[in-house]
Amino acid sequence: MEVFILTKRKFGLGLSLVLAAGTILGACGTNDEEKTSTGSKDAGTSEAKDFSIAMVTDVGGIDDKSFNQSGWEGIQAFGKEHGLEKGDGGYDYLQSTGDADYVTNLNNLVRRDFDVIYGVGFLMEKPIGEIADQRKDSNFVIIDGIVEKENVASVMFKEQEGSFLAGVAAALMSESKQIGFVGGMEIPVIERFHAGFVEGVKAVDPSIKVDVQYTGKFDDAALGKTTANRMYSSGVDVIFHAAGGTGNGVFAEAKERKTKDANANVWVIGVDSDQYEEGAVGDTNVTLTSMLKRVDTAVQTIANEALEGNFPGGKTTTYGLAEGGVALADSRGAIPEDVQAKIKEFSDKIAAGEIVVPETVE
Repeated sequence: MEVFILTKRKFGLGLSLVLAAGTILGACGTNDEEKTSTGSKDAGTSEAKDFSIAMVTDVGGIDDKSFNQSGWEGIQAFGKEHGLEKGDGGYDYLQSTGDADYVTNLNNLVRRDFDVIYGVGFLMEKPIGEIADQRKDSNFVIIDGIVEKENVASVMFKEQEGSFLAGVAAALMSESKQIGFVGGMEIPVIERFHAGFVEGVKAVDPSIKVDVQYTGKFDDAALGKTTANRMYSSGVDVIFHAAGGTGNGVFAEAKERKTKDANANVWVIGVDSDQYEEGAVGDTNVTLTSMLKRVDTAVQTIANEALEGNFPGGKTTTYGLAEGGVALADSRGAIPEDVQAKIKEFSDKIAAGEIVVPETVE
C-alpha cells in the first residue's frame, strides 16, 4: 500500500505528532477559583477526574457514519484515555434535530458544568458566538467555523485538498468517464469538498464532466438514495458524497445495484470517516475509498490541551494534507498500485505547496 493512503491508527498518530510539534498555544484562563477577564476555565492539571467535555451534534446525529460520528469518537477516546464515564462530570453529547436546538443544547451543557463544549458543524457558528458572549466562564470549540472570541477555539480543515485526491481517484478509476458529487447544504465547508473534487477530476482529464447535486439536507438517506439512483441510471459509475446521513442513501443505492447485478460497475467515495463498512455487499464492497477528515483527533487534542491548562481560545487552527488533517482512507485493494502512485504524486505536490487547491468552484 502506498504511503498516501493511511489507516486510521497511523493517521491519528501522525496528526497528534504534528499538532504537538507544530502548535504553541497560550493558556486563556485560570482555575475554577480564579477567573481571567474572559472568565474561561483552566483545568490546571493533567488529571481529568474533575474535568469534563461534551458536544452538540448538528442534525446528522452521532450515528451519521460521518462527520458527527467522528467528533463523538474523539469525545469517547478522550473519556477512555482519562477513565471518565458518560454523563455529567465525564463526557456526553446532545443531539440536535433542527437549527432551533443548537442554542438550547449548548445552554443545557453549560448548565451541566462541562469544561469544554464542542459545536460540530458550520451551522453552529452563530449559536456558539451568541452563547460564548453570554457564558464567558465556559470554553467552547467550533468545528468547521470561526468564532473570534477568547473563550472559543476554532477548528478548520482544508477539505478541498483531500477532496482533490478523491477526484483524482474517481477520474482514474471511472470506466464510463461520468462522475457524480452529492453535497448536503450549499455552505462553505461543502463547497470546499465540491471545489476540490472537481479540480482533482479536471487534473486527470478536463473532458470529464462531474454531475453535481446538492440535496439541501444532511439527514435524509431516502433523498440521497433517489439522487444516486438518477446519477447511476445516467451512466455515472463513481459518486463522491459530502452529505452526512443523506450520503448513507448513496451507499444504499450502490449496494442495491450491486446485489442485483454482481458485475454492476458502481462505486462510492465516503467522507469524513472511513466508510468502508458502509459499502459491504456480501463478499464484495462498493466503497472505493473515503476522504478522511480527522475531526476525532482534533477534538481529542484540544481536550487534552484544555486539560493541561492550554485551551486555545481565540485561535483558529487549520489542518490540511501537510498537517495530516485530511487524506484518503485505505482502499483495501480497490485502487490498483499504479493509480495509487499517481494519487501520491498529486498528494506530495499539494503538501509541498506546488499545487494550491481552490476553496470554491472556479
